[in-house]
Amino acid sequence: MDHQAAGLMRRNLFGIAVDALTMTQAISRCTDAIEHGAYLSVGMVNAAKVVAMRRNARLREAVGGCGMVLADGQSVVWASRMLGSPLPERVAGIDLFLELLEQAARRAYRVYFLGARPDVLARTLAEVGRRYPGLAVAGARHGYFRPEEESDIAAEIRRSDPDLLFVGMSPPRKELFVSQWGENTRSKVVHGVGGSFDVLAGLTRRAPAWYQEHGLEWLYRAWQEPARLGRRYATTNMWFMALLARELVSRGLRPPAPPRADGAAALLGPEAAAARGERA
Repeated sequence: MDHQAAGLMRRNLFGIAVDALTMTQAISRCTDAIEHGAYLSVGMVNAAKVVAMRRNARLREAVGGCGMVLADGQSVVWASRMLGSPLPERVAGIDLFLELLEQAARRAYRVYFLGARPDVLARTLAEVGRRYPGLAVAGARHGYFRPEEESDIAAEIRRSDPDLLFVGMSPPRKELFVSQWGENTRSKVVHGVGGSFDVLAGLTRRAPAWYQEHGLEWLYRAWQEPARLGRRYATTNMWFMALLARELVSRGLRPPAPPRADGAAALLGPEAAAARGERA
C-alpha cells in the first residue's frame, strides 16, 4: 500500500513506520475500508513489541506489512517525542477493538472472533452480546489449532463473509497469521487484539484509568503476576531503554532531562498485556 498516496503521515521509530493517527482517525480508516470494500490489516507496537521485532525478522516483516500501524504503548508515544518524531496519542489495541465493536453494532457490520480457549471465547461472545445487542456475529472459533489447519480456518472465515476479523492470539502468532492469511479471509479489516478476549471474558483485569493515563499499566500487570512477569519486564525494559538511547545518539539528539516519576516508570516497562490487548 502506498501510504504517502493515501495521505497518511508516518513516523520512523526504531526502524518501524508508525502511523501518526488519533483514535478517531484510526476508526475512520477502518470504517472507510469496510465501506469501500478494501482490505486493511492493523498492526500494533509497544515497548515489548519493539524489542521483539529487533530479534524476530518474521515478526518485523509481519507488522511492517500491515496497512495501518499504531502506537499501542504510551512508552512508544513518549519515545517518539524524545526522538523528534511525535505521535499524536496512544491508540490502545483493546480500545480500538471496543470502538470497532460499537461501530459494527451501529452500522450492521459482520464480525468474526478467532482466538482464546473455547470456554473463554464463549464468555467473550456472551459479554459482547450483552454490551452490543444486535451485533451481527459472522462466526467464531477458538485459537487452539495446528499450523496445518490454518488454510482451512481461513477458508471457514471467508465463507462467513465478515467485515471485521478480530484475532485474539498471543504475539507473534497473531501477527504471523494475519500476515499470511488475513487478506485470504476476505475480511475488510483484520485486527490482532491479543488478550482482549480474556479481558471481556473477565479472566484478566484491565488497569484502572489512573494507571493508563500515567503509562503504568505494565506495573499493574506485574503486581497481578510478579513471579511470571517480573523478570520478563526487567529484561524488556533494559532492551527498550538501550534502543532508545541508541536512537537518540544516532540522530544526534541530546538525552532529555529525567522525566517525572510516572513518565520514567512508564518508559522503563511495557504496558500490561491485558491493558494493551496482547498477552504478555
